[in-house]
Amino acid sequence: MKYKQLGRTGLYVSEICLGTMTFGGNTDAGIWKAIGSLPQGDVDAIVRRSIDSGVNFFDTADVYSFGASEARLGQALKNLGVKRSDVVLATKVFGQMGPGPNDRGASRGHIMDSVARSLERLQTDHIDLYQIHGNDSVTPIDETLRALDDLVRQGMVRYVGVSNWAAWKIAKALGLSDAKGYARFETLQAYYTIAGRDLERELVPMLTSEQLGLMVWSPLAGGLLSGKFGPGSNNPEDARRTSFDFPPVEKDRAWACVEAMREVGQAHDVSVARVALAWLLQKPHVMSVIIGAKTVEQLDDNLAAVDLTLSEDEMKRLDAVSELPAEYPGWMFGRQGGGRVPAPFKKPA
Repeated sequence: MKYKQLGRTGLYVSEICLGTMTFGGNTDAGIWKAIGSLPQGDVDAIVRRSIDSGVNFFDTADVYSFGASEARLGQALKNLGVKRSDVVLATKVFGQMGPGPNDRGASRGHIMDSVARSLERLQTDHIDLYQIHGNDSVTPIDETLRALDDLVRQGMVRYVGVSNWAAWKIAKALGLSDAKGYARFETLQAYYTIAGRDLERELVPMLTSEQLGLMVWSPLAGGLLSGKFGPGSNNPEDARRTSFDFPPVEKDRAWACVEAMREVGQAHDVSVARVALAWLLQKPHVMSVIIGAKTVEQLDDNLAAVDLTLSEDEMKRLDAVSELPAEYPGWMFGRQGGGRVPAPFKKPA
């Protein structure tokens, strides 16, 4: 296992982060019945195997199974006797947690109400990385940032991050934090796969420039890139994608990627899923890839991606088959400024 800096901080996290959306138990609450059903015994086994493999980074959210995921993770760490300083706990706030109008969002009120409950469920006195889970079009950015900064100053939270925001809004938040002396966003949690590279247009240049760490969610596109799916194939009944077709993917491009990864996988005698994860891990702008698992066997296959090194030719082949179509203003950048490259300027003779 390799470890990378959390954004520009001095904290190091494993390049594989264990996602806990599958942790939950029996619930009739919408999608969580299909996604978040693992009982405590299975959760303990998955957390144990992750830690034994070098994972020190765990990501959850209050909205996952309406708090049950946080509770299962906290109990697992207690059951296994894990030293608190040996793990980095990340959770998120934003989603609907009750019937009232103020039971969601990134307002100061909802953040302050939610953090205490997350701490209780996780059975800890601090959260290492507290993230805003979604875009709030109502709450002013500075209200959200001030609330997060207060949590950092109070010691309840150590670092803050954001998920599913546009590049312009993150850049604005960073400017406000710098101007007002607030704790800044150190990470971005975003959807990214070989079949869904949209964030490379605006988000990757922004986070690279501002030194934010990229945490990748749904690296297998909700199981679509597991190798179990393909054009004209019968969808596996036990797969999440069968009952919950998310995130959106341009299927024709996805099938081309799967076919290319299958050939690369055969050359290495590994699964398509492992190739998809390895492709992400070799991208320099990726800090950590979040994997989820329903079984220890599935977890083991995903964890093994850290040992798979794709050759330069294999990366070029996969990059080519998954290349994004040209989009404005990107296609004008190359046309107008392609000759301006970082090099010593020489005055014409």
